[in-house]
Amino acid sequence: MAQRFGGKYSPDGSKPVGQQDQGFAGKKRTRAGGRVNILFFAPFPLALRAFRGEPAELAINLVAFGLLMLAAWLTREGIIAQEAYDSRKVARKPAFPRKMAASVLTGLGLAIAGFAGAESLLTPIIFGVAGAALHFFAFGPDPLKNKGMEGVDSFQQDRVAAAIDKGEAHLKTMREAILRTSDRALIDRVDGFSGTARQMFRTIEEDPRDLSGARKFVGVYLQGASDATAKFADLYSRNRDTQVRADYEALLSDLEQNFAARTEKMLLDDRTDMDIEIKVLRDRLQREGLRVDRNN
Repeated sequence: MAQRFGGKYSPDGSKPVGQQDQGFAGKKRTRAGGRVNILFFAPFPLALRAFRGEPAELAINLVAFGLLMLAAWLTREGIIAQEAYDSRKVARKPAFPRKMAASVLTGLGLAIAGFAGAESLLTPIIFGVAGAALHFFAFGPDPLKNKGMEGVDSFQQDRVAAAIDKGEAHLKTMREAILRTSDRALIDRVDGFSGTARQMFRTIEEDPRDLSGARKFVGVYLQGASDATAKFADLYSRNRDTQVRADYEALLSDLEQNFAARTEKMLLDDRTDMDIEIKVLRDRLQREGLRVDRNN
């Protein structure tokens, strides 16, 4: 989809490009492309070969084609799930090991493809084992354990995970809505706000106690921002009203400032809690007659 460029030198002079780069802060290039896309194209020779032989070969090749396409889809979904896992400091392992299942399906699909016209069972076995092994070494295993949850109350962590998942869903809806405007400057503004919101998410994950004070931000305010973005995108796509745009950008600025301020307050509260713990420990050591070296 073509998108209008917005920046310092664009016709509307919306905002300097340098001020819109914050939406890319901390982002990494996705790995769900390149090699993964090749997996979707590789099975097509089987589909072409299927219609050049006997009915039995037709069925074998189509089954192999279907398995390999399913393996490609599972690989892509597994990589996306792992990137979401890696981006969080606290995360649960994926419920289903998609990439490892894709390795098995790749081996099975190649084995079935090798069975067509093979003179012995050794050929499809070699194809299957080699294909599964190469896929596994190319894409690796899925995350197999929870991350950052040692010693954390599972009930509290479940509450945090559910709240953040809901917040991420609101951010996704916001971006999908703003994409309808085809305005790069506005898309960058929404990405910038999303980055600020995700900083709050990471802070809550590090200390689940912060959720009680940030629940309105993660839930009510993000849902309101999502609804406002959807309505703005519909209206602005029709008439390109500059006043409507200015009002929406002002809303984004207010939201971003308030989210950043709340995140900063949570970090300060965490520092205060740490200082109190240190003071209590030092006082206890002094009462027990132990010398405390405050220079260390």
